[in-house]
Amino acid sequence: MTGPQSGARSFAPLVPAPPVVRVAPRTAGVLLVASLAALALFLWPLFGEAQPQAVAREGEAPLVFVVILPVLIALAVAELSAGGIDTKALAILGVLAAVNAALRPLGAGTAGIETVFFLLVLAGRVFGPGFGFLLGSISLFASALLTAGIGPWLPFQMLAASWIGLGAGLLPRRARGRWEIAMLACFGAVAAYGYGALMNMWFWPFSTGMDTQLSYVPGDPVLANLHRFAVFTALTSTFGWDTGRAITNVVAIVLLGPAVLAALRRASRRAAFDVPVTFAAVDR
Repeated sequence: MTGPQSGARSFAPLVPAPPVVRVAPRTAGVLLVASLAALALFLWPLFGEAQPQAVAREGEAPLVFVVILPVLIALAVAELSAGGIDTKALAILGVLAAVNAALRPLGAGTAGIETVFFLLVLAGRVFGPGFGFLLGSISLFASALLTAGIGPWLPFQMLAASWIGLGAGLLPRRARGRWEIAMLACFGAVAAYGYGALMNMWFWPFSTGMDTQLSYVPGDPVLANLHRFAVFTALTSTFGWDTGRAITNVVAIVLLGPAVLAALRRASRRAAFDVPVTFAAVDR
């Protein structure tokens, strides 16, 4: 005769794991300020009067670097001082940034195929929003060094990619299994269109001239310029580059997402981010 518990199995409730790199309140403030400043740099032509230039926003690129680099340094220092990032997390950040930089030339943006974003989404999901923000900027910067893609567009690409990693880390953490993959695939598609719209806003005020129905009009009402921008984006990138990028993200996340998520989570467990480091006295 067996007891009531001899053949029973106990199942612990599925509790979502916390992000490996937690965001302290101070770091959240840094991220908020950085995001608002970056958004202003993207959208200021709607509220000001941008003048056409030979190279779109060539004068703003140094300013953006002046803004973004101290923000990235401040974010890293804040995370380190708050215990959010240790040497193990920095090592993983460097490895993933190197992998992303190597993946990007495989697509090279042909027909919108971008192989850099799916890993950014998955890593942001596992390691948290602060990690995703750093990974987005570092990945785009490293890939630009490899492909000689440094130009006035680079800081804007870094900011847009950082938001993708940040957004992935902020997604609801309770989803698991197929629901998690479906959520990440949907986010990857939305992020693809959002990235395309932001990069269009980077050059649109300076590229279509002053004499077309899709042109930016300095000093025009915000809604009027936004309408022209929406039509411009739909005709030039939504049904081409952005859709190709969205399809690439969805296919990569659906096919590779389960295995990559498992590998990243296994790496985080083995790195034991949540185990505090203690020092004990040794008697001699």
